[in-house]
Amino acid sequence: MTSREIIVEVKDVTNRFGNHIVHQALDLNVYKGEILGVVGGSGSGKSVLLRTIVGLQRPAAGSVQVGRLEVYGPSANRPHTQRRFGVLFQRGALFSSLTVLENVALPLIEHLGLSRSRAEHLARLKIGLAGLPAKSADQYPASLSGGMIKRAALARALALDPEILFLDEPTAGLDPIGAGAFDQLLLTLRDALGLTVFLVTHDLDTLYTICDRVAVLSQRKVLVADTLPVVEQCNDPWVQDYFHGPRGRSAKNAAQAVTDT
Repeated sequence: MTSREIIVEVKDVTNRFGNHIVHQALDLNVYKGEILGVVGGSGSGKSVLLRTIVGLQRPAAGSVQVGRLEVYGPSANRPHTQRRFGVLFQRGALFSSLTVLENVALPLIEHLGLSRSRAEHLARLKIGLAGLPAKSADQYPASLSGGMIKRAALARALALDPEILFLDEPTAGLDPIGAGAFDQLLLTLRDALGLTVFLVTHDLDTLYTICDRVAVLSQRKVLVADTLPVVEQCNDPWVQDYFHGPRGRSAKNAAQAVTDT
């Protein structure tokens, strides 16, 4: 059971690019210790919202608070606030010229000022925590499989011991077995480390397997943010097609079968 303590508060946020409005007066709370899945149709601004919360996309209006600290505005302490985040971007965004070990050690050296040897020691622990074999530390991203790249990027996201993980389509491109293993890893890390997880995904299996709540972006706002049984009843055409279509029914039945065993 998750606490109802709000750890991220997005209030009246508007995002626009030129004349194109992506979000308008958008509100969303993220609760401490939960795994929140964020879904929506193409162009609904899921990744834009993630980038807004972590401080990479300044909104045209509204506010973002993390643990009661402003992300934007005159009182914001961006470096301090961002230290609380771990971010896994789409396709991993690893530095191709660095080994996995060097990729994970880099934030420890840059943000904490650790020596290379100390940073690499801690980086090896994070690599193991992400479920990678020890030998992968000396490999370059080009030699890794898609699943290993995701885990290496997760290890880097965990490097600074964040309170909140932000994951952008972490299982995209993975086979069902690899995606399922990644989902279970996230559950284990959440429970073991007390993390809060903000998860942008299209993966219905992920939503039904590990998410405590789901937020649906539509009509430039959060249409609904609640448990899946509540979200499924939302009288919106996209929600009905997404959750009650063949893939949605299959994912729900598979999750229910696991629960019943």
